[in-house]
Amino acid sequence: ALAAAAYAPPSRHPDPMLATPRRLVELYVGDWPRRAGATLNRDDSLRLELDAPRHDRQQVALTGDRLVRTYRQSWSRLPRRALRYAPAPGEHPWDPDAGKIDAAGLEGLDAVVHLAGESIAKGRWTAAKKARIVNSRVRGTKLLAETLAQLKQPPKTLISASAIGYYGDRGDTILREDSAPGSGFLAETSVAWERAAEPAAQAGIRVAHPRTGVVLSTEGGALKEILLPFRLGVGGVMGSGKQYWSWIAFDDLIGALQHALKNESLQGPFNVVAPQPVTNREFVKTLGRVLSRPTIFPAPEFALRLLLGEMAEGLLFASARIEPAKLTATGYTFRYPDLEGALRALLK
Repeated sequence: ALAAAAYAPPSRHPDPMLATPRRLVELYVGDWPRRAGATLNRDDSLRLELDAPRHDRQQVALTGDRLVRTYRQSWSRLPRRALRYAPAPGEHPWDPDAGKIDAAGLEGLDAVVHLAGESIAKGRWTAAKKARIVNSRVRGTKLLAETLAQLKQPPKTLISASAIGYYGDRGDTILREDSAPGSGFLAETSVAWERAAEPAAQAGIRVAHPRTGVVLSTEGGALKEILLPFRLGVGGVMGSGKQYWSWIAFDDLIGALQHALKNESLQGPFNVVAPQPVTNREFVKTLGRVLSRPTIFPAPEFALRLLLGEMAEGLLFASARIEPAKLTATGYTFRYPDLEGALRALLK
């Protein structure tokens, strides 16, 4: 009961990959630093400082606030509420729910990186929650893709997010980008999410879909949710512990997106996961070793199902043993290929 309760409180911070699509942040991206810093303003917008030489930058529009907190670049923002007011200089408003977007602000960009969507890790998956998860991805992506396709000067590249939920629960089968989609809510959502970007591809824009795994970040997502019980010494294996968790260090997530922007041969889906997936049992033991804490309090499967409902099945117990075949084939070098090194770097 103690272990189950420790997992219960949802974070008030959304998953860094799946933030609600409130802003479009226009970046001038050059040789992104491996580790950079940014400050978050009171209104939750991003203030990013220029770092790369001017001639080495691309003009890139980015959706999804939280992911860019470590970028050190110039910034402008797209608050959804700006549609009701006169936009300030550098703001480019959109409202995916209403189907409205400032198309003129997207003219002449080099690329668009679209990462926004309702968090899947916050709150029970009620019917209303599941509708928001789907609509925030499909409607926003479709609106953006159709708008880009109609521009006089469209971008050459659209990086439109997806997730490893595409593969569903597949046991210990090794999965690559050409593997068939799985079944279940997350798989169906991911298929529709990727399909929504087709108007851009049909217009000749290079479209790439990063299917992202469990992102290791202390700012949100699965790791943030479980850190407190593990630091208190009451963490443990979730369910059987045999399910594979395909993870990615936050720095490598940024690096993979940079790689996709620069590498024109990379298109379609590509798996953004580390080359060494681990089972939940291995993940738990490694985290306990890094934190120097015991991991002897398991979270029983029935308790987590009772506590979290369908979300437990989709996020905690689904097994996906995924290989980053395209990233490896196109020459991406992982900064953190093994879990213990990634956790030690992140948690100091």
